[in-house]
Amino acid sequence: MTRLTIFFDGTCPLCVKEMTALTKRDKTAQIKTVDIHSDEFVNYPHIDPKQANLILHALDEQGGLLLGLDVTHRAWQLVGMGWLYAPLRWPLIKPIADKVYLLFAKNRYRISYLLTGKSRCESGVCRR
Repeated sequence: MTRLTIFFDGTCPLCVKEMTALTKRDKTAQIKTVDIHSDEFVNYPHIDPKQANLILHALDEQGGLLLGLDVTHRAWQLVGMGWLYAPLRWPLIKPIADKVYLLFAKNRYRISYLLTGKSRCESGVCRR
């Protein structure tokens, strides 16, 4: 049963790496990942592709929208590792963490390259 559907940027090497790590740990298939650049994304017309490209989006099992680090925390929580991200949701840390996340999201291609050595255009096809 899908409890969380995550919409991610499949052209971002670091984003792909995290989604791969999540799905490997998701032994009970609670998480569905959808690349916002894939044909499957058309099945979610209520998710704005421009906004989903700026900040991580997800739908919970009731259809509620989660954004940014709330998505990350919930996803890792479902695979039993929510404690890793829980401090980022604590009231005093959350506003700062959310601002840092937005800075990361804005610069994710550069950061991905620095951390993975892979560029978003490495396959020879850049998708927007």
